[in-house]
Amino acid sequence: MRLRAGRDGDAEAVIRIVGACWAEYPGCVMDLDGEVPELRALASYAGKRGGAFFVAEGDDGPAGLVCCWPHEDGAWELAKMYVAREARGRGVADTLARAVEDHARAEGAERVVLWSDTRFERAHRFYEKRGYVRAGALRALGDKSNSIEFAYAKPLRGIAVQALDAAAAASAVAPLAEVLIACVEAGASVSFMPPLPAAKARGFWREVARGVARGERVLLAAWLDGAIVGTAQLALAPQENQPHRAEVQKMLVHPAARRRGIGRRLLAGTEQAAATAGRTLLTLDTGVGGEGEHLYRAAGWQEAGMIPGYALWPDGTPCATRFFYKRVQPAAHRDAPPPGGGARPEAHHRRVNETGHIR
Repeated sequence: MRLRAGRDGDAEAVIRIVGACWAEYPGCVMDLDGEVPELRALASYAGKRGGAFFVAEGDDGPAGLVCCWPHEDGAWELAKMYVAREARGRGVADTLARAVEDHARAEGAERVVLWSDTRFERAHRFYEKRGYVRAGALRALGDKSNSIEFAYAKPLRGIAVQALDAAAAASAVAPLAEVLIACVEAGASVSFMPPLPAAKARGFWREVARGVARGERVLLAAWLDGAIVGTAQLALAPQENQPHRAEVQKMLVHPAARRRGIGRRLLAGTEQAAATAGRTLLTLDTGVGGEGEHLYRAAGWQEAGMIPGYALWPDGTPCATRFFYKRVQPAAHRDAPPPGGGARPEAHHRRVNETGHIR
């Protein structure tokens, strides 16, 4: 497959590919001139919006297409991505999505957004694997197909850390499972033993997403240049006499993305989430001799004690566990100006950490 700029002259292939894709789903109807006349001149349509149109072409002609154009708040929108059935499984969709992301990044975009019909489950799995998560409310188009669409988005550049709501958490199961599997394989003592089956890892994250929906925990995800590479959780203590406490759990960074400050950003994110939730005492535990100990001490966490043989390392040897705690200020106090006026350093730090937030 070759990637090239799309042309208005591709209209016949564009209409054929899009129509065939829609026909795979019950109730999807193409009213070409009534609802999607832009398919007759997609290059001009994208160009008038300040965007671009790409075609993936094989020996038999165009096999896939995608458009993109500027959105709001520094984002670019990925739109009209379709791959002919006979060309699937050959990396065409990845090539098209990468073309949009590279183009948007070159144009200075901070994030990419897209809309996808709720019936297009295959497309959802593809976007989620590439680090897109559900973002915002559904929208109804009011067209002949009775289309209702999910919104997806992801940060595009650098490191970005975001708390996921229930819908976003459910849509992040696949990449989070890959992070967990990689960490267990690399020797992390995080409740699982290798080899960790993908189905088991995905089941774990589905249950975490349900906990987010129940309001029992906060789930953070970390992106590096558009890919989900890290995560952390904040479990809110349910006990009536502990409304002030929460526990940091499953702070993971993919082995290939370590030594870039992602762990520090995730840890800061859990502390911010705790402050927002009014939790002032945080606890966590980590394997003695693991990479986490230095990180927690450097971030001001206090050691509370150690239990030998608490768990097992992935190789089956006993693992001692060290417990840490930290007190944090509620959000109202963190944002208040210090005596004498001026902005608190923490307030600036929070703004920096929230760069790349998906709205």
